[in-house]
Amino acid sequence: MAVAAIAVLIFGCGSQTRAENAQLDFAAQTLDGRPFSGASLSGRPAVLWFWAPWCPLCQRDAPMVARMAAEHTKVTFVGVGAQDRLDALRAFATRYGVDEFTELADTDAAVWARFGVTRQPAYAFIHPDGRVEVVTGSLPEAELSRRLQALTGS
Repeated sequence: MAVAAIAVLIFGCGSQTRAENAQLDFAAQTLDGRPFSGASLSGRPAVLWFWAPWCPLCQRDAPMVARMAAEHTKVTFVGVGAQDRLDALRAFATRYGVDEFTELADTDAAVWARFGVTRQPAYAFIHPDGRVEVVTGSLPEAELSRRLQALTGS
């Protein structure tokens, strides 16, 4: 009985962790054509910010997201642009200052689908323990800051 309980704890917890981290098992390209591995985010606080260049809320929020990325240096920020052509994604990143952190060109929306994102803007908050929390919609600056602090425990 004790052996069975230990086996359930070991294998049950292990499979749950793998399932939670499976979202990070993706490959993509950055806006400048470099390869990016989602697994590189494993074990550290990170935020994926999902946006589209024609989205008015994304345009409004982009400078604030860039500011938060600069202020919260313990959190890795990755933008995930989709639903448009590569040149439009690049122009958005440059125009709104979000090209200071890694930006992915998710032109086929594969990364969006992996995280269940169907509309923008959206955020995936990746905790160091592997938990991923997806929030859809625009976030006020104070709320985003609070969530970033929670990722790092500061």
